Amino acid sequence: MPAKAAPKRSKSVLKRARQAKALTLKNRSAKSTLKTLAKNVEAEVAGKNTDAAKSALNKAVSALDTAARKKIIHRNTAARRVAQLTKLVK
Repeated sequence: MPAKAAPKRSKSVLKRARQAKALTLKNRSAKSTLKTLAKNVEAEVAGKNTDAAKSALNKAVSALDTAARKKIIHRNTAARRVAQLTKLVK
């Protein structure tokens, strides 16, 4: 008996696969940036540099809010991380 031929995939399935790959890369990059910004805040707090820590916190909060608005992370996750970072700086 001959082997079964692979089923045909519709154009929409192929397009969704391309979109999923692109969005995955974009979201991964955005999440990586969020982690880096949070680490920057923690490093400034550890170095006892209050002005730089507040500046880094401001950038991190802005990025977290933007990520939540774009649904890269959940809004409650963003709120929790903002609270944790703010608590560190104060």
